[in-house]
Amino acid sequence: MTEALHPDDTSVRRADTGDWRALVERLEAERAALREHGADLPLDELRLLAEGTWWLGDGVRSMALDEEVYRRLDAEQEPVAAAQQALDLGLEWVTRGDVVIGTAWLARAQRLLEGLPESVAHGYLLYVDATYELDVHGDPTSAQEAATRVEAVAREHGDSALPCFARVLEGFARVREGRTADGFRALDEAMLEVIAGHVPPRWAGDIYCTVIHVTHELGDWARMRSWTDALERWALPLSRTFMYATVTRVHQLQLVSAEGGWDEVVAEMEGPSRTLVGSHGWLAGAGFQELGDVLRCRGRWEDAAAAYRRARELGIDPQPGEALLAHASGRSAEAATALRAAVAGRGTLERARLLLPSVEVGLACGDVDLAETAATELAATAKRYDTAGLRAGARHAEGLLALSRGEHEDAAAALEAALAEYRSQGLRYAVARAHEHLATARRGLGRERAADADAVTALMIYRELGARPDVQRLTVSDRPGGLTAREEEVLSLVVEGASNREVAQRLVISEKTVGRHLANIFAKVDVGSRTAAAAWAHEHGIHGSPQGRG
Repeated sequence: MTEALHPDDTSVRRADTGDWRALVERLEAERAALREHGADLPLDELRLLAEGTWWLGDGVRSMALDEEVYRRLDAEQEPVAAAQQALDLGLEWVTRGDVVIGTAWLARAQRLLEGLPESVAHGYLLYVDATYELDVHGDPTSAQEAATRVEAVAREHGDSALPCFARVLEGFARVREGRTADGFRALDEAMLEVIAGHVPPRWAGDIYCTVIHVTHELGDWARMRSWTDALERWALPLSRTFMYATVTRVHQLQLVSAEGGWDEVVAEMEGPSRTLVGSHGWLAGAGFQELGDVLRCRGRWEDAAAAYRRARELGIDPQPGEALLAHASGRSAEAATALRAAVAGRGTLERARLLLPSVEVGLACGDVDLAETAATELAATAKRYDTAGLRAGARHAEGLLALSRGEHEDAAAALEAALAEYRSQGLRYAVARAHEHLATARRGLGRERAADADAVTALMIYRELGARPDVQRLTVSDRPGGLTAREEEVLSLVVEGASNREVAQRLVISEKTVGRHLANIFAKVDVGSRTAAAAWAHEHGIHGSPQGRG
């Protein structure tokens, strides 16, 4: 945008990155002195003060100052400049996590620009409206049309930021169409303008975060790493107190979590997430959601529930984590209901990460329709967007369904494909899960040695990660009769009156495997029938499904 409307670039040149605090202190002192005489800072200096407080990470103070700037522009009857200020405020409120107030500011900008000759501010408004429509309605055609119009405004007015916005709209539209590679080529091109310093920092930071969020939804961990690294290179030299330095750290910890660095996530994630609550609310919520996922996998269920509650308070629906927590606690039907509701309320790409958990929970509680529907959709989504993460999830879901039907050969093939994709991305916990399920498939094929190797590998990774519930499930403990965790699960379901088929569906294994587990149980506890085994279970304190017993 022109410097008259957007002083961000000039303010960066006027203050060294280490001098923002000194600049703000000087301007505040000048303002206090002027106010003693009934005067105030000139408009340009007030804008610079607002900019400085933003760079220092004080989002609440900077927005209050930005609103003062708006009121002055409005009072001075500068509708275009006031509209641009309203657009900036709308972006800030939405980023903070208050969509209602943010939308109100954007509506004010639209009202101010109505009937005025076209200006650069109209290009910003086109970009904001098209981005919102794409997010809410997923219409790539409208976004492409808006990109063309934004490009035309840029040419007409010689603006250097709007071409970046046009490329961003093109990129997101192509991704939504399933042209993922083409979309990211456009997004990569957009970043050239950001790197060159042609885009105001607040808008540039929003672009970075939005792209990283999309890579996370796509399960494209390699691209997420690349864009997070790019965000770090952009943010860190600008200011040590810059909000986006903290934003970068949250995204880095999301990657660390996927790679299995759970100790680091547990130790560090809460700090930056809390820091962002007042300035970047939705990412703060995403940080608490990630923390909840790690705590859940480690068996710290109360702490996980608290993290999920905090995420929800910040506007983030912490699914599938909350549902998986209910499932781990033995409330699988409740988990299935929650997942159905979450899937119904989201777009195709947004709900992709809910689908593999829906398969697992659906099979565990006997809701085969949920499992099959989710697996079918995940396969279609993976085919459309063709990223490693989505492909892995789709093949994993396919393998689980095949296991539930006793189709061990098909299950093994699908799970081997999923495992290869997980390994290529360095997703440690997902690798362990695939090995565990592959062990079941190979055991069903009579490949005991290979199955044992998979089980040992899964157990080793679970132990490294501190995934206590998974470790307990795979190890022999002091359970009555020397039963394994899986054998106790089978016996608990038998106590409930479940048939072999129902047990197989609940535990996502074949009926043949259930029979093998029952034979082992009969031998270990020295009984000869299901009735006798159930009686023995009651005598030894096994009363129903043990899911979630830690």
